[in-house]
Amino acid sequence: MKFFKKTIDKDNTSCYDVFRNKEYGMDIQLKRGLLDVCVLSAIKNEDSYGYKIIKDMKPYIEMSESTLYTILKRLETAGMLTVRSQEHEGRLRKYYHITKAGLGRIEDFKDEWREVMSVYQFVIKGDERK
Repeated sequence: MKFFKKTIDKDNTSCYDVFRNKEYGMDIQLKRGLLDVCVLSAIKNEDSYGYKIIKDMKPYIEMSESTLYTILKRLETAGMLTVRSQEHEGRLRKYYHITKAGLGRIEDFKDEWREVMSVYQFVIKGDERK
């Protein structure tokens, strides 16, 4: 898999360098997948609305409202969440509810992440051999 935009020099670049250095840039598909799962996880236990999702995620990841609403629309289109409107203090508020497909995506992510961590451990081992 090609996670990064720029080729990495294995002899002179650590994992830390790759993830922290903007020069390499995380692959957009990988980042999108991570953000999608973060949003699904934020609504896993209870229905929620945009501002609360951002607030709940803030200790872990910062996300703009425009990014969040783009993700929410994509997840709705993919059938991973549903949306309902409810009046709150005289205004309509959209609440998001995770579907079985969304819960399945979280479980798939956990399996995939185990594989990514295995690769990470291999790379770290390579750093120790220097």
